Amino acid sequence: MKETFVKQLKNVQLRKPILIEGLPGLGLVGKIATRYMIRRLKAEKFAKLYSPHFPYYVLVNKKGNIRLLQAAFYYWKNPNGENDLILFTGDSQAQTIEGQYEISDTILEFARKHGTETIITLGGYRKEVETEPKVIAAATTPKLLKRALEANATLSPTGSPIVGTAGLILGLARLKQVSALCLLGETRGYLPDPKAAKSILQVLQKILNIDIDPSGLDKQIAKAEKIVEKIRKMEEERIKRVEKAKKEDEDRITYIS
Repeated sequence: MKETFVKQLKNVQLRKPILIEGLPGLGLVGKIATRYMIRRLKAEKFAKLYSPHFPYYVLVNKKGNIRLLQAAFYYWKNPNGENDLILFTGDSQAQTIEGQYEISDTILEFARKHGTETIITLGGYRKEVETEPKVIAAATTPKLLKRALEANATLSPTGSPIVGTAGLILGLARLKQVSALCLLGETRGYLPDPKAAKSILQVLQKILNIDIDPSGLDKQIAKAEKIVEKIRKMEEERIKRVEKAKKEDEDRITYIS
């Protein structure tokens, strides 16, 4: 394999589809949100993407069978609106700069081939969150950005970089006259963050005007918060041990003097 390619599994006719992209990134926010939509909407897989720019290992299942790392396109036909959906997620992002551009461009061209005029990319925005994570928005057109802000997203800070596929697709889409929006959920980033994913889904369902019902993530959120609390307590105990050892050293030095 010398370059990225898409293997189409079946042909589908879609009506003005909107592409939702959510590859792994900070807190796995984009992937969690996209995978949840695929399950909730019962979207069907219709194409796979392979690339030599994915990490160089294979995955092994319970039966001992292996497969290459990949990403996949799913489709959902909207019974109540004019826009169907194409949902894209996968095992990994590209590991090289060239690969990031190549994969982003391949995704964009596949979407255009199926009549996509609007793309929404999802990801994480690194920040310590005290209460509910905000959703940061950036777009290629004022109209699309306005829709996001009306759905309770927050305008991205000036000069803030959007790294990886979620950002590059926007840049490439603008060159090819495709409207694109990026939604980033605030996250600590070092653990899977379903809470940030839920915040994105709440904004996304208003933009798309479809029922996603993100409450199905609540159990995952509760588990994630327990893990974060456990890590916090472990860190507090570590700091106490360090401070105790430091004090003992200072007392020992004072005694010797």
